[in-house]
Amino acid sequence: MIKIGTSACVVGDKVRFDGGHKRSAFVAGHIVTHYELVKFCPEVGIGMPVPRPAIQLREVDERIRLVDSKTGEKDYSDAMAGYFSRQLERLQELDGYILAAKSPSCGMERIKIHNEDGKLLHRDGVGMFAAALKQAFPDLPVEEDGRLNDQGLRESFFTRVEAYARFRQLVLENMQPSSLIEFHTCYKYLLLAYNPKIYYELGPVVANCRQDFDAAVAAYRSKFMQALSKPTTRKKHTNVLMHLQGFFKQELDSKYKSELTEEIKKYHSGYVPLLAPLTLINHYLREFPNEFLAKQAYLNPYPLELGLMA
Repeated sequence: MIKIGTSACVVGDKVRFDGGHKRSAFVAGHIVTHYELVKFCPEVGIGMPVPRPAIQLREVDERIRLVDSKTGEKDYSDAMAGYFSRQLERLQELDGYILAAKSPSCGMERIKIHNEDGKLLHRDGVGMFAAALKQAFPDLPVEEDGRLNDQGLRESFFTRVEAYARFRQLVLENMQPSSLIEFHTCYKYLLLAYNPKIYYELGPVVANCRQDFDAAVAAYRSKFMQALSKPTTRKKHTNVLMHLQGFFKQELDSKYKSELTEEIKKYHSGYVPLLAPLTLINHYLREFPNEFLAKQAYLNPYPLELGLMA
């Protein structure tokens, strides 16, 4: 089963500084049935009690430090770095991570940064544990609990999680040019749906991968995950759906062609979810098998039971 790391408070553990939690019903009550959630609480991990004094990030001598909010005299930065190092083996097994927003340890963005005296400098910081995670695993799909309430961000995150896991299994465990070529082939239409520009940039990377395969794999994964990092649009999906429709031009009579065209138009206009035309395409694929089309991750980018296709 695919493993997703998560801040412990997001799944309901009472580990926050005030003794509470930030349980997300979607994370703790829904996705847990499809993925293995691996819990982390960096603050408890460095030995802090529950409840505990609040901590904050301060800029000291041009370095970001994690200190107590009251006086700034207790510095937890080295302890946090040590905790992260001890978790590396567990972190390497993950295919995604869900962070707790607004946390000076786990927040992904817009975290308050103070000066040495505790006065607010700006809100453009990253939690200390989150920053270490992103530095050590720059391609790992990472999202905050609150941002997963956004439909587009939610789709993008789980699409990346599934693709990241498949890349590890298919490419990194084999490290053969044929594996990278197969992966790229399977993700052709998904890439086109998210970022056509990067899709075409990745073609030469795959074509020339035998020259320096390790470098090609690293470059490919970085650009691939970048391509899926932002939500896509109905216009891009519609373009891909029309491409897929072309695979059945010889098999379908005018009635069924019109039915599929109409379903795609309804999706483009926002009247039906993406699932509607995809269900029809998958039905036709079962009736008229096509090996290339059957491989496409676009048709099943994540478990249907997640209910994400809008």
